[in-house]
Amino acid sequence: MYKNKVFLITGGTGSFGKTVTDYLLKQDCKEIRVFSRDEAKQDVMRTAYMNSERVKFYIGDIRDYDSIYNALKGVDYVFHAAALKQVPSCEFFPMQAVMTNVTGSDNVIKAAMANNVGKVVCLSTDKAVYPVNAMGISKAMMEKVAQSYARQNTDTIVTCVRYGNVMYSRGSVIPRFIEQIKSGKPITITDGDMTRFLMALDEAVGLVEFAFFNGKQGDVFVKKAPACTVNDLAQALQELFESNVEIKTIGTRHGEKLYETLASIEELSRSEDLSEYYRVSMDDRDLNYEKYFTEGIKEEHLLDDYHSHNTEQLNVEQVKEVLLSLSEVRDELANWNKS
Repeated sequence: MYKNKVFLITGGTGSFGKTVTDYLLKQDCKEIRVFSRDEAKQDVMRTAYMNSERVKFYIGDIRDYDSIYNALKGVDYVFHAAALKQVPSCEFFPMQAVMTNVTGSDNVIKAAMANNVGKVVCLSTDKAVYPVNAMGISKAMMEKVAQSYARQNTDTIVTCVRYGNVMYSRGSVIPRFIEQIKSGKPITITDGDMTRFLMALDEAVGLVEFAFFNGKQGDVFVKKAPACTVNDLAQALQELFESNVEIKTIGTRHGEKLYETLASIEELSRSEDLSEYYRVSMDDRDLNYEKYFTEGIKEEHLLDDYHSHNTEQLNVEQVKEVLLSLSEVRDELANWNKS
């Protein structure tokens, strides 16, 4: 599926975009198109890949249908990562989240279909399940938009992936905590009992690759992942850097939840357990409302949501092992020890 194919990554200058670009360069694909609206980040990335003729850069905005439509000409596959992802900023500017995460995603899928793209993999988040904030709501709507196109049963396969926090991605708390430790300031956490899934960037790419190879119309793929409390994460970093800075609780931010859910009971009732992943098939019932009263799933009450409170819980020592698997953390530690 890679050989001589053209890939386009929306939001290609972000953490995921750069990681998946590195991954695709190792494959036998023909061209990798990096699509984003930030020319400064593109310039930095263009310099980094100046020796690779297969990486092409396209300035545009998924909010602008024409810009994404033109960039998709001749493309075989799309990884759709462009989004507004920061919970607090989306809370204060919810319509911006709507325009990027919902309308922009609609533009991407519609333009992909118009250009006969083979498959679109859309990146979603655990915050889309039982959403309580604008970012999660907009991502949940993105999934619904994707499945509405999937129901049309076109030649373009549209599938989604959903994962939790990606460690050391842009906006992650880990680099923030490390910076606080290095500057001798308290590590500020909002609620020590909050749990969050832990996933490395290469695992996120692996999830997208799995969906790319195995996704059918309307599927949502979830990667099973361990979790830890925010307090244990802060303590693990504190011990790794041999720091005695205070861990200070400052209170919950706008739109934060105590734990995040990757799949709901309703979704698990129609899911397939694939060992490391769940494949959640879309609800393909039509607009014949009578079916909603005559058809149901008897086993649903036996299930539970899959969330960061009931997944595998890592203790401080295990979190330290996970953190040490990240090259960024190892680099920070090496520089810290030198100083």
